[in-house]
Amino acid sequence: MSSLGVLRSPETVLFAEGALTALPDQVERFGSKVLVCTDPVVAGFPAVLQILDALKAKGAEVAVYADTTPELPISCVHDCIEKQADFTPDVVVGLGGGSSIDLAKLVALAYRHGRELSNFYGENLVPGPTVPIIAVPTTAGTGSEATPVAVLDDQGRELKVGISSRYLIPRVAVVDPSLTLSCPAGLTAASGADAMTHAIEAFTAIKRDPDPGLETAGVFVGKNDLSDMFALEAVRLISRNLEAAVLEGANADARNAMAKGSLLAGLSFGSAGTAAAHAIQYPIGAQTKTPHGLGVAALMPYVMAFNRSHCTAEYAQLAQAMGSGAGSSDLMADQAVEMVADLFSRIGIPKTLPELGVTPDQLDWIIDRSLLPARLVNNNPRPLDRDGIEEIVTNAMSGSLTLRRKETA
Repeated sequence: MSSLGVLRSPETVLFAEGALTALPDQVERFGSKVLVCTDPVVAGFPAVLQILDALKAKGAEVAVYADTTPELPISCVHDCIEKQADFTPDVVVGLGGGSSIDLAKLVALAYRHGRELSNFYGENLVPGPTVPIIAVPTTAGTGSEATPVAVLDDQGRELKVGISSRYLIPRVAVVDPSLTLSCPAGLTAASGADAMTHAIEAFTAIKRDPDPGLETAGVFVGKNDLSDMFALEAVRLISRNLEAAVLEGANADARNAMAKGSLLAGLSFGSAGTAAAHAIQYPIGAQTKTPHGLGVAALMPYVMAFNRSHCTAEYAQLAQAMGSGAGSSDLMADQAVEMVADLFSRIGIPKTLPELGVTPDQLDWIIDRSLLPARLVNNNPRPLDRDGIEEIVTNAMSGSLTLRRKETA
């Protein structure tokens, strides 16, 4: 049987407790001038202050932009560039959550190819390499340290926009689980559920006919042999450790597993891509201004129920990874949907769209605009049209999670 595997990743991934101390050596690989993109909270971490001093002690010229804001607005990218107008870095470090890492990607892109970022919205429009990027995540969620995607809020457009290109993959990912220990419970829940959604959507994305040309035709190629390995292990790690990380923030073992699971989920969807939950969240996020992770997680059980008929075998594998016992594929597939819904409920993810602030009068607008991100709509395992999105959204409004079991326990 023909198969296809696609893997895109940083050239170096360093995962270890205390890995942050290796940052000066990694920076030195690319030069002596480094721009660090972070946020006001992370900039004050004692470990971060120490590593900035260590960079300078090693002879690096360091500029720090510490004003990154959540759900990254394009104005933040422009502000960073303007404040560093007289500084041309050899390497850009994204140190923080997904927004800080995405900022580093976009600033590195702008330095090399111009600040008119709208020229690059979409897939494969970045013309060549950017300034080298080093990503150091402090949350276990977006997986941006390993992906070819950066998302931003361009206030001149209705929805968030994405830039997808192999050139946005960081050259180095330094993943230090100890940096996530101070992440508050709410952010841990939202970011961890986001990572879980990445892994599920990557593992259940459409499987296209094997063709070596797929890799260059688009950034998201769909479910494939290599992405599956990372996605399934990510589901195993996240499903068994997310609740502990939320409820016991100082649980180092749970934090370690979540950091690893988020990284693996990023490696999986960096080639396989995501699908309906992400497509529908874009307009919901635009309407409600709620965090991305909460939106995709609230939608995920309803998207899984919609896709259930096309993903029976995959859902059974997910259930097994999450710790389900033996049973028929049909029974285990239903269990997978219920286990995800139950996990998200236990960590405080909203169960319905009204809990996110969605109102009935917004539904037509949300449904119509969910069809716009073609790379996500076309990546869904079950063909997705307006009627399908309406079904998902209607069920998510009422909390109706109905599964048609072929077998009972």
